[in-house]
Amino acid sequence: MSTSDTTSERQSALSARPQPRFSVRVPRLQTFDSFAYSNYRYLWIGNFFSNNAQWLQLLTVGWLMRDLTSGSSSSTLFVVTVGGMSLLPGLIMAPIAGTLGDRMDRRKLVIGIQTFMVVFSFLFAILVGQQLVSEFHVYLYVFISGICVSISQNSRMALVANTVPRHAMAHAFATNVLTIPGTRMIGPFIGGILITTLGFFWNFTLEALLYLGTVIVFLPLKTPYARARRKVGNESFLSDLLGGFTYVWKDKRVLFYLTLLAFIPNTILQPAMFLLPVFTDEILRHGADVGGYLLAINGFGGLLMALSIASFGFVFRKGMIVLVSAIASSVFILLFSHAIIMPLAFLLIMLFATTQTSFRTTNGTLMQLLVSDEMRSRVTSLQRYSMGGVIVSTFAIGWFARLTSVSIALAAMGIVATCLAVVFYAFSRQIRELDA
Repeated sequence: MSTSDTTSERQSALSARPQPRFSVRVPRLQTFDSFAYSNYRYLWIGNFFSNNAQWLQLLTVGWLMRDLTSGSSSSTLFVVTVGGMSLLPGLIMAPIAGTLGDRMDRRKLVIGIQTFMVVFSFLFAILVGQQLVSEFHVYLYVFISGICVSISQNSRMALVANTVPRHAMAHAFATNVLTIPGTRMIGPFIGGILITTLGFFWNFTLEALLYLGTVIVFLPLKTPYARARRKVGNESFLSDLLGGFTYVWKDKRVLFYLTLLAFIPNTILQPAMFLLPVFTDEILRHGADVGGYLLAINGFGGLLMALSIASFGFVFRKGMIVLVSAIASSVFILLFSHAIIMPLAFLLIMLFATTQTSFRTTNGTLMQLLVSDEMRSRVTSLQRYSMGGVIVSTFAIGWFARLTSVSIALAAMGIVATCLAVVFYAFSRQIRELDA
């Protein structure tokens, strides 16, 4: 037998060996590769401004509601639900927002929504400064803001694929996620200090200025990689809306499973962030400044994870990452529920953020890679369902925390989420093997 025949047989034998279940890629430092595309840079900066505004609002309305309901036995319920109220419109607006994003120019849609928020936020700041707001006004402000976020955030995510070529899409999406934990670290840190020194007026004013920054940056943005959308003259808005559901259920069923899995970190665990003002006050015995630090360290943990993914890519199979991240997030909240020592609470809320960011980055990347561009906004909007469901869970958690304590409520949240995440891991083989 010749040497070439022997070599060929060896190669065949090697190729016939079963592949390892857990594939690991050799990482390459690629942190800011996507910034080579100028339009992506505009998008990234605009998202940075807009996400800063949203996290600043989350911190501010929580403490404003705490201030307005001070002394009330229902204060905890008010604080928790006002945070969840911003996500309620997602249940109603998600399919509408997705359909709008697929039928309209996504860039112009974002600019229009953010311009409205500039005016709306500043007017609310004036009302707050004049002490003319009640609990109802805060709920109304958060609800209307939530409608705007449901529309603009969906289109801002879909625009990632329109500003870079397909081969750079996964990395661009991961780098875009840096704007979420990074702003969660910056916005609340500054916001907590502003509340304790200058008052709530300046927080809402700063929020309006951040939205203005988004508008200015989006003006020169172009979308060279957006595919020409089919003509919709003969297609009604309703048929396009229903088409998104049909696409997910019949053509891409795995997208439906990924959406269901997202209910664990987004619906069940997200109320933990809205409980932070109560946890800070009742368990750690501190005020809004420390509450801002908690959100900031949470943002720092998320930033570290997002930076790691943006720098080295997805080292493990993406399906395994989302499943393991869902389990880890649940366990960290369970441990955080009784972290009465401040350094331990800081550490656990930071670790919680790393796993949440890992899940959302990977899950979002999978959904973007699996979908065609003409369906992108509608499929992206499905993620708003898991976020919109938070209003139901926040009411339940707020009511339960009122009957028991914030620590017991957080522990119950962690136990339920852990059980569901383990079930998903055990039975969702289609997700485990996914690596689009």
